[in-house]
Amino acid sequence: MNIGIDQISFYTSQYFLDLRTLAEARGVDPDKYVIGIGQSTMGIPPPDEDVVTMAASAAVQLKERGALDGVETLLFATESGVDQSKAAGMFVHGLLGLPERCRVVELKQACYSATAALRMAMGLVAMRPKSKVLVIASDIARYELGSPGESTQGCGAVAFTISADPRVLSIDPEAGFYADDVMDFWRPNYLSEAQVNGKYSMLIYIKALKAAWKQYAEESGRSLDDFARFCYHIPFTRMAAKAHQKLARGISDEDLEKVIGESLIYSREAGNCYTASLYVGITSLLDNAAEDLSGKRIGLYSYGSGCVGEFFSGVVRPGYRDALLTDEHQTLLSERVELTFQQYEDIYHYGIPTDGGEHVFPQYRTGPFRFAGMESHKRIYERV
Repeated sequence: MNIGIDQISFYTSQYFLDLRTLAEARGVDPDKYVIGIGQSTMGIPPPDEDVVTMAASAAVQLKERGALDGVETLLFATESGVDQSKAAGMFVHGLLGLPERCRVVELKQACYSATAALRMAMGLVAMRPKSKVLVIASDIARYELGSPGESTQGCGAVAFTISADPRVLSIDPEAGFYADDVMDFWRPNYLSEAQVNGKYSMLIYIKALKAAWKQYAEESGRSLDDFARFCYHIPFTRMAAKAHQKLARGISDEDLEKVIGESLIYSREAGNCYTASLYVGITSLLDNAAEDLSGKRIGLYSYGSGCVGEFFSGVVRPGYRDALLTDEHQTLLSERVELTFQQYEDIYHYGIPTDGGEHVFPQYRTGPFRFAGMESHKRIYERV
């Protein structure tokens, strides 16, 4: 039985900061960002946008097309959780009006957990082939102002349904995976900004990739030549390029661009989306590939700091383009509003109240949903 991604939808904030603007304000050469890390802009969520509203905005596009009919489980992957107890997916369940017969669980392991959710979803569908599972990855990458990680901020969400006989991508059973207890990236409960040892994290990313690829190759008997394209976890686009160069040693710049370039387009604009980033890459590849990828095998690498890495693969389904939301995704990116540097810093300093009082948040541009305020320590969401 083929099991995999039936439909997939991407969402990011309506606001962005051009990294050239950030470079000018920080007194650095813009090429450090645009060429050095391969980023153009980064999505900036306003005060009334969070991982819940982004997740719901990504998933509602599937609901409007009937893709959520038959969903019995919602798995929400994030490392930007909004509550220590209640799963962020419960808020999404309510906003989307999903049926009561529905499991809802939040998963966490840095940027890897969406792939864990995909694996769990495949198992559930294997047991009940007529059912579907909705997986949502939604995150906000946030670092201290002026820190080395500031230029790798971003935000976004990807929602996708897992089903039997999928229309977009069948997931292969083979996989290689690797775990190691390291401190390359972390965020204590008392901090709103992530902590990262950047150079060390890049080394661990590559170490996990090599180990996972070795296992995958041994289990599947495949070589790099068996893949038409590759999608990687993308903290910044140059990291994905460096990763593939480590696997395909000696690859030319032209061939590198061919096998990963189309997967980097959306991440270059939205910035780091943590759990969603691999799936932003998959969406970007399928939306932007000039070649018809029907029947082609795609190599996939998921990495979560701390750390877990997995290399797996999927085969693009014939007629997959009919199931894509390409126009919606490209319209979203083209209609975003650019922020000035001062607006960016003002939004950054806007803190969520913690006093338990009644607070109504200012209304900005969001998707169909917004984080409206707080009351008695309860988060209040509404449809725009």
